[in-house]
Amino acid sequence: MTMHYTYLTWSLLLLAIWGGVFVANRTEKKKMLFVSVSTMPLGLTEPLFYPEYWFPPTLFDLAARTGLDVESLIFSFSVGGLASALYGIGQRTDMELMPECTKRQKRHRFHKLALASPILAFIPMFIFSELNAIYIASISMAVGGLATVLCRPDLFKRMIWSASIFGGLYFLFFAAMSWSHPDLVSLYWNNNAISGWTIVGVPVEELLFAVTFGFMWGGLYEHLGWYRSIRT
Repeated sequence: MTMHYTYLTWSLLLLAIWGGVFVANRTEKKKMLFVSVSTMPLGLTEPLFYPEYWFPPTLFDLAARTGLDVESLIFSFSVGGLASALYGIGQRTDMELMPECTKRQKRHRFHKLALASPILAFIPMFIFSELNAIYIASISMAVGGLATVLCRPDLFKRMIWSASIFGGLYFLFFAAMSWSHPDLVSLYWNNNAISGWTIVGVPVEELLFAVTFGFMWGGLYEHLGWYRSIRT
């Protein structure tokens, strides 16, 4: 395996993990697939991060030439579904729509604003601050997660567990990638623009991303579609 195909290879491995979770998750397949497909377009935001945050070699050198790449689409598809569904593995639950009377409760008046809060937080920070995009993205997802909790406190436990499980999986995954390619982070992360701190070869920024992503995505489907979990 050459360094040039590392991002592609590990993105495909992450997709394989997605496939395993999809098979194992008996009750949330529809949700997992929906969230993955909906998250996949976030891969098109790669120009916000390349090369300010990182600059890995990509298939056909697309990122270097256009800022876009195939690997980011595969990565986004995989992490979206995993973050939304890992908590559901082994759970004897199903989903149902919330009753209309519940939707009219006072805390739900700002439902759409809460859903839009990550974007509303990201845009001004990206325009007016000098923070690296990875920090802005993580802060924005934390804002979105907190807004979800304010609207849907019943999702808090799921979101905390999703953040923990996805963060742990992502840490193990990245640590394995760093172990297989020890020079990867030093070569392809813009360490002058970030902290440069790592844990077992994993940049702390990647862990921050994983935890906030898992936190927000853990309740996104339910919040967006007015669903709630019920025991079966």
